[in-house]
This record gives sequence, structure tokens and C-alpha cells, in this order.
Amino acid sequence: MSRLKDKYQKEVAPILMERYGYSNIMEVPRLIKVVLNIGLGEAIQNAKALESAEADLAAISGQHPVITRAKRSIAAFRLRTGMAVGMKVTLRGERMYDFLDGLINAVLPRVREFFGVSPDAFDGRGNYTLGLKEQIAFPEIDYDKIEKLRGLEIAIATTAKTDEEGRHLLELLGMPFAKDGTE
Repeated sequence: MSRLKDKYQKEVAPILMERYGYSNIMEVPRLIKVVLNIGLGEAIQNAKALESAEADLAAISGQHPVITRAKRSIAAFRLRTGMAVGMKVTLRGERMYDFLDGLINAVLPRVREFFGVSPDAFDGRGNYTLGLKEQIAFPEIDYDKIEKLRGLEIAIATTAKTDEEGRHLLELLGMPFAKDGTE
């Protein structure tokens, strides 16, 4: 069992249950999935960008990414329906907990000028999204083999009904939120 999942079951769930007055353990907010996404606008001109991003995302997540495709054509961007515009990976279960453990304890502290993640990036239903400007913060990525620095979006889906419950869940799991609203 992953360290973060063990922490959730033994420490976090009882605290949330007491704080919000849940009568059943199944009411306690929990993590559902984590989705990693890299947008590749340059894939329209450079087909190698897809291969490079695929290797990076596979190394970070330990899982094969899928290509995301354009839903509609946009002439100004020379984009047609069905063209590859990004890569994504959905993590669940043990891999999700292992990834979040690494993100919280190894990756975020390595980010330059890091003062905590924004506490305002919730969607109104307890789900949280954060973006990283560079994929090199991950220890799995070899800096010498990087073709181009790319951003990475991380979406954390929870069963929390409100942003407050979601924020409290992530705080208890160790997510370093910024104290004064700055990132």
C-alpha cells in the first residue's frame, strides 16, 4: 500500500469525518483520479513534439499516454478536426497515490521560487487543478534529453462536495498551499 493511501485511511479520513460530522465512512471526501495533460500546439508543425511529450509523460506517470485530438477546426491556427493537440494520462488507485506522494514531497519543493500552490484553483465541486511551467521538476526526467520545456497540467478529482472540503482533504494529505494567496 502506498504511503499516501495509508495516511489517508489512518489519519485524514477520521479527521474529516469528525470535522464535517459524517455518519458514514463512505461520505468522507476521497481522491478519485489524477489527470496529467500536456498541450502541444506545436505538434501541428512538428510531429516529433508528440514523441518527445509522450516519452516525458510516460516517464512521469509510469503509464502510456493517449493523444488528445482537436474537436473542431480553427483556420487562424491552421488546425483541423482530428489533429493531435496534446497528450494525457489518467491515474487511479495505487499509481495515483504514488504520483501525488511524489508530487507533494519531491517535485513541488524542487520548483524554482515556490511559495506554495494557489488555494484558489478549485472548480466549485472540490476538484483541484494546478499547472507546472516546466516538466524538469520531476526527477524521472533526464535534463540532457529534454528537447523543449513544456508545461504540465495536473487535475485532481475528489468526491468532495465543496471547495472547502476538497481543500481540507488536500491540506491533510500534505499539499503545500500558499498562505497569502500568492504562488
